[in-house]
Amino acid sequence: MVKVATIVGGSAGTLAIMAVIMGFFWFFKSCKSFSNRASETSSSDPSALTEWNRGVGPSSSVGPSLYGPQGAREFMLEELEQATKQFAESSLIGYGSFGLVYKGLLRDVVVAIKRHPGIPRPEFVAGVMYLSEIQHRNLVTLLGYCQEGGSQMLVYEYLPNGSMCNHLYGNGSLNKIDSLHDTMALPFRVFVSADTGREAPTRLEFKERLSIALGAARGLCHLHGLKPPLIHKNFKTGNVLVDEDFIAKVADAGVSMLLEKIEEASPSYTSSVNVFRDPEVEVLGSFTETSDVYSFGAFLLELITGQDEAMHINYMGSNESLIQWVQSRLSCNDFVDHRLVGSFTMAGIKDMIKLALKCMSFPGERRPDMNTVSIELERIREIEMEMTTVKGEGTAKIALGSELFASK
Repeated sequence: MVKVATIVGGSAGTLAIMAVIMGFFWFFKSCKSFSNRASETSSSDPSALTEWNRGVGPSSSVGPSLYGPQGAREFMLEELEQATKQFAESSLIGYGSFGLVYKGLLRDVVVAIKRHPGIPRPEFVAGVMYLSEIQHRNLVTLLGYCQEGGSQMLVYEYLPNGSMCNHLYGNGSLNKIDSLHDTMALPFRVFVSADTGREAPTRLEFKERLSIALGAARGLCHLHGLKPPLIHKNFKTGNVLVDEDFIAKVADAGVSMLLEKIEEASPSYTSSVNVFRDPEVEVLGSFTETSDVYSFGAFLLELITGQDEAMHINYMGSNESLIQWVQSRLSCNDFVDHRLVGSFTMAGIKDMIKLALKCMSFPGERRPDMNTVSIELERIREIEMEMTTVKGEGTAKIALGSELFASK
């Protein structure tokens, strides 16, 4: 009898232990699932964009925004007027695709406010609510909106170091800015580029430019990974912002689509040359993920040259014309930013140029997707970090065209 009781007791103990183990396993799995949803690549319900396109708002809000428990917060016009000193000229910091951009102090937090003329529309609110749910480390966060006083306004987080235009080729004119932030004086030592003669606020080494490129690539990759994908349509150097730690964040994600929803007329494509716009868009009449990839390739070229390539690149519509342009610049020793000398390896700069050319290749289906681009940039950066930081290797000359296009 004692033996039977012992056996029964042992069996019960074993079952209890198994139940505890299964409970821990279920708890861990649940936590992991929640963690994946709340990670830095978390975003809104995949069905939200589909519902928005059908004219219906997002079904639910996943994750609170900075100010409100239900996604983007609706601000009153009085609040935004007070934050910007009645939208004073002294608060004006730029002009972008959505309109004038102001810097404001809203509830003790510095924000960027974009102002677009328009009447209140439900499509605007639905679009803002969806876009505010898209959260990623490398995307500028949309905090809220306002529809009063004959304007539609977007409230974004403010990044103090502004756009990469400031750090690559210096301050341009106000009308030239197409990002959230300004060309304000920055607390960095000033360097003058021998190529452009314009002041550039900081000297970014090749490794730093690679890190910024990788951050921007990850931001685009996240947008393209949404279901359905969200195409930026207006990616450019001016829409790559950097925070106080020089972490890159892509600005204006979804703004082009938002404008299409709220404007009465269908979007028009300007006839002026836009170096960042995929030439295939003009032919096909629509944007795809590969259009953003092309724009990213143009951004990589600006990181390499340190110049505003809109001043130099003519309309590119073939692989041959693009390669010829790069080769001609390389043969004249006028392609790689001279401020980079000593901070990169020959292999690293060649790989980055080749990646830029792949991103801008024709036809569009030959281009890599943004996930592949991100992986390649990470590979190049890791090698550069090892070679230039650990081993102290860096080239003191610029690659010639014959060296670049030679096989490895």
